[in-house]
Formats: sequence, structure tokens, C-alpha cells
Amino acid sequence: MDYYERFRVTPGSKVDLDKFDPSHKKLHNERQEAEQETIHLRERIRDLQYQMYAERKRSLLVVLQGRDAAGKDGTVRHVFRAMNPQGCRVVSFKVPSKEEAEHDFLWRCHKVTPGLGHITVFNRSHYEDVLVQRVHNIVPKEVWSKRYEQINNFEKMLHENGTHILKFYLHIDQEEQLERFKKRLDKPAKNWKISESDYSERPFWDEYTKAFEEALRRCSTEYAPWFIIPSNRKWFRNLVVARILVAAFESFQMQFPEPTVDLKEIRRLYHDEVKKENDE
Repeated sequence: MDYYERFRVTPGSKVDLDKFDPSHKKLHNERQEAEQETIHLRERIRDLQYQMYAERKRSLLVVLQGRDAAGKDGTVRHVFRAMNPQGCRVVSFKVPSKEEAEHDFLWRCHKVTPGLGHITVFNRSHYEDVLVQRVHNIVPKEVWSKRYEQINNFEKMLHENGTHILKFYLHIDQEEQLERFKKRLDKPAKNWKISESDYSERPFWDEYTKAFEEALRRCSTEYAPWFIIPSNRKWFRNLVVARILVAAFESFQMQFPEPTVDLKEIRRLYHDEVKKENDE
């Protein structure tokens, strides 16, 4: 099944999140089977990342967005852990620092985009500036309304300079979010994740829905597509993201670079002589 096209937001299409089932139980009801496939996909991801690192002709930017407790950290832990840290890093975006606030809203993101051969995962991203800042009127509409086009131009520039972009909106419902908050209360190892804002943001659920829908509609492009990932079931979320990631990697048609030395000569000088000596 082509998960890439099934969950991709068609550029310019209307997005109604209420019509997207965050559990998507019609697909992959077998958890064990899905988790086993995810393991195999991670192995494929590991090999493809190695090839990208060796080739050094392109880079990959992955954007993870979603409501609180949607599973951004979990997606990083379960899907991206197969990658070699030498060629992959995760960048998280919190409230802008004083220095960041003194620049344009894209400045702090642009300086941490991946170089050739590398992968960067944004845990939250430049889209916070058309989400939180919109919902809470931190900046006026005349400011944030211009940012969709600015974001598209920014992502197009990255794409034209060799950076592929995949953006995942992790879709959960209100009941699942509250249940995950409760688990944070019940498990001492997760107590540190609890914040007052987790609960104080819940009354703004509908406002955030509208903000996400507009961002998905206006900023899903051919060069930087958005994917709506059903995320109530964590194991299904991991499977979908892993499948889409592998499909994108394979579409790059990467090749290992040609060796920069004469392999036959290297073998003759340093290996054939050793074999000859051992035989004697």
C-alpha cells in the first residue's frame, strides 16, 4: 500500500482534520506484524542514510509537528534511532531566546538546516510561528498571515539547493491527549514532562485545529509535502512514518561515489604482498 500518497496533503486541497481518523483502524490492525515491519524498515533506513552520507549530493529535513503529547519525541526514538548520529541530528524549538526574537522568525531555523549528506529532524519548527503566535495573538494577523508565503519561499530555496523536505503532522484526538497526560502523572519516569501549559492549552483545541488546517493547506507543496499521520496508535504512527521515509529515500536514486584511488594498485601494494609473505 502506498502510504506516501495516501497520507500526503495534496497541494492546495482543503484540509478538514475532523475527517481524518487519528486511529485509522481500517489499516494494520495487527500490532505485532506492524512492529516487525517497522524493525525491517529501520534497517533499510540505516542503509539508505549511510548511502546519503557517502554520496554527499543532497540532504534531508524532516519536520515533526503536532499537539502536546502527539508523539514527536516517540517518533524520533522509534523511527530515527537506526540512523548514525554522525549524519543525523535532532533540533528542538522552544520559546525564542532574546537573540532569536531580534531576528526574523526563520533565522533560528535556517542556521540549523542540514548540510549535504546530512539529515536534520525538527522537533517543532518554523510552523510554530503560524500556530502558537496565531492562536494567542502574540503577533497581529497582518504579520502572521504573511508567513505562509515566506515559509513556502524558504522551503523552496532549501529544495532548490539540494535539501529534500518531509513534514509530518502527528494527528491525535482530545481523548488520547488527555490519556497520555494522565500516564505522565502515573509514571514517575515521565513526571518531568508535565507542564501547566499542557492543560491550559486544551481550551484552545478548536483554534489550534483551524491553525493547523490552514498551515497544512497553504504549505503542502510538491517540493515540501505535508503528511497527516494517524497517531492515536503509536505503533501505527511509527510504521507510516518509516514507510514514507523509505519511499522518499528510494526515490532519490542515490549512488555510492566512485573511489578516489586505484583499487587494483592499492590491493597489489598492500594486500597481495602480505598474502605472498604469509604463503611463504
